[in-house]
Amino acid sequence: MEQLLRVQNFTISSDGVAAGEDQSLERPFGHHIDPGKLFSWAGSTASWPHRTEPGGSRGLDDYFTRDFQHNIGAEIMGRNKFGPQRGPWQNHEWQGWWGDEPPFHTPVFVLTHHTRPSITLSDTTFHFVDDDPAGVLAQARKAAQGKDVRLGGGVSTIREFLDAGLVDTLHVAVAPVKLGSGLRLWDSPDELLDRFHMDIVPSPSGVTHHLFWRK
Repeated sequence: MEQLLRVQNFTISSDGVAAGEDQSLERPFGHHIDPGKLFSWAGSTASWPHRTEPGGSRGLDDYFTRDFQHNIGAEIMGRNKFGPQRGPWQNHEWQGWWGDEPPFHTPVFVLTHHTRPSITLSDTTFHFVDDDPAGVLAQARKAAQGKDVRLGGGVSTIREFLDAGLVDTLHVAVAPVKLGSGLRLWDSPDELLDRFHMDIVPSPSGVTHHLFWRK
């Protein structure tokens, strides 16, 4: 069975913005981005992994939240999704902002021009690789042991893999908020229609789920 490269639950605003600029340790999504407004659709579901109280919604949003880990054997992410440091690593003691129990539960390949030794936190090992998209994907597929690979973001990383023609399926949740400025996934989803089929499925939460699969 073919190993797919999948983008899942990637959330953007109605004007295509996924993150702001001036990312920092305190503001992982940039100075003017409230992640609560973007991700409330997932956080309110019964399957949200960080839920501390019983309850939560069922239905379409819950299905996508629950499906996040299904058949995923490895993850690829950009360096900025691991942490806000730029350039050479100044502090190897700080091990990213995912905490001692990262939510990935698989090998994770972090794209960076400044490699460092791999680190393991719980059942997640982060590998820091300096390679082109095809090379990183080959490493991730080997580590996934027959399962699919998730492309986790951020925006620049997803666009890089899209431009390389490597993404097989793409799920983008478009939240009903406008952010104005920041890192933009697209001006219109129609930009991908030369390469992908697309279905658009509205949810009662106000989020619109955009589903793409390779032609």
